[in-house]
Amino acid sequence: MDTPPFSELGLPTPLLDAIETLGYERPSPIQAMTIPLALTGRDLVGLSATGSGKTAAFSLPALTMLEIEQHHPQVLILCPTRELAVQVCEEVHRLGTKIPELQATPVYGGAPIDRQLRALRKGAHLIVGTPGRLLDHLRRGSFDPSHIRMAVLDEADRMLDMGFKEEMDELLAALPAGRQTLFFSATMSQGVSRLIKKFGNDPETIEIKQKARTVSTVQQSYFEVRQRSKVEVLSRILDMDPPRLGIIFCNTKRSVDECTEALINRGYAADRLHGDITQQMRERTLKRFRDGAVEILVATDVAARGLDIDEIDIVFNFDLPTDPEDYVHRIGRTGRAGRAGRAVSFVFGRDIYRLQTIERYTRSIIPREKIPSVEQVEGRRDDLIFEDLKERLEAGKFASHQDQIDRLLDQGHTPTDIAGALVSMLRESSGREGSPIAEDREPERPERKRRERPQRDNDYGDRPNKQDRKQNKRGPAPTEEGMTRLFLSLGKTHGIMPKEIVGMLYREAELPDGCLGRISLFPRHSLVDVPAELVDQVLKRTRNSKLRGRPFRIDVDRGPKESF
Repeated sequence: MDTPPFSELGLPTPLLDAIETLGYERPSPIQAMTIPLALTGRDLVGLSATGSGKTAAFSLPALTMLEIEQHHPQVLILCPTRELAVQVCEEVHRLGTKIPELQATPVYGGAPIDRQLRALRKGAHLIVGTPGRLLDHLRRGSFDPSHIRMAVLDEADRMLDMGFKEEMDELLAALPAGRQTLFFSATMSQGVSRLIKKFGNDPETIEIKQKARTVSTVQQSYFEVRQRSKVEVLSRILDMDPPRLGIIFCNTKRSVDECTEALINRGYAADRLHGDITQQMRERTLKRFRDGAVEILVATDVAARGLDIDEIDIVFNFDLPTDPEDYVHRIGRTGRAGRAGRAVSFVFGRDIYRLQTIERYTRSIIPREKIPSVEQVEGRRDDLIFEDLKERLEAGKFASHQDQIDRLLDQGHTPTDIAGALVSMLRESSGREGSPIAEDREPERPERKRRERPQRDNDYGDRPNKQDRKQNKRGPAPTEEGMTRLFLSLGKTHGIMPKEIVGMLYREAELPDGCLGRISLFPRHSLVDVPAELVDQVLKRTRNSKLRGRPFRIDVDRGPKESF
């Protein structure tokens, strides 16, 4: 629908200036319909899908009614998760950047409470928080609700689903009776209706209807793949079309950990996010993800809502969610702000019925795609190398290296051979060997297994070198007695040599001479055997070390038991 410009919604000049600075041109439908009504002081219910701009729809009216000279809480925004609370508070700060001395603070569990106490004593004008921690502050007396003029319930349905009914009832009952209340939700459930009836003052309902419950800019598809082959198929898809940022959703914390480790072992810049991660680590991981230091985020549904990053190119449902609404929220992380996005789901066996339920719920058909073959991945890799070379040649973005080329020419090598060798080196440096996969639904026949077995790579997703294959065709040689095998996240494609690893360990970890055991180099990682009694010393003293100027991760090798 066509919407009027922000200047016609009744917003004050500081907010209009901030909106212009942020580059927003026109409000979304939910913003255009709710902001003028909220500015009148009336209660309202906003029903709209995820990613439709609900945060600005309530943040702008909330900022409008603040009296900055009054240093006490005037607006309370309730969110279901700490991630969403942080996101909303960041958006409030962006929209309120032209309001001098604005104090807005997030309040949530898992973070140091003393920092929150200082912010509340300082006189925060606006509080964004989760029900549990806010109720804690209310009972402590550190949160004074007597001056609250507006209460906002963001993702009200989700808060009820997460079991916050009692906390929300107690918090809302403590607020002044004359306050304004804004309810925002993706769905109108019975619980939301009860909440509105109990705490709303004749609110007006505004619903933004859509024909499909999924974002039109998201290309959806699914692959039929067995559990043990998911990481390999995932790797092939990532290699076919490398994303700038991507999210992989798993149903369990264990699945998140295993998937993350497998991706890291294959050379991808991946990190994890689930309920067992401390709040400090969550914030650090999300910052690295936003900055692009982490390209792939593997997460449970804790990150499905409130993760407001526009540049996410692809979302994977590594495990298909049981709730169709969770599917919608997951894939809503991509295709935001009018950008194109992609959502890929892995399905096998009885999952197909769950997929059909999702199709009925979203009123859309999710097509099946064929798993890319190794030849297709190799062809795509060649195309990327060709395009990169072509672009560098046409733009002149390279050093001549004429001395080295002349030396090779003097030794009788032809220009074609030199170029071929360089392209081969490029392919090797960008390559990643995988393991065979099963692409069909039927059980594999015994003869097929026998035919594929000699081609199987090692447990780390990389092809072993000749010495490894002589000793053990299925992977690295067994660890010697009294030795522990360490994983180091740099390998041959990074230009690492065994002597450099040896020198770094003896120098940085101050190991006794001659104590190191076997060192195996793979394309994207290395394995080093060290005496078991020196493992802690190595891990502690090499924590911030570098090889060839590169930081690296070193840890006890988890071996094939942790792989798929």
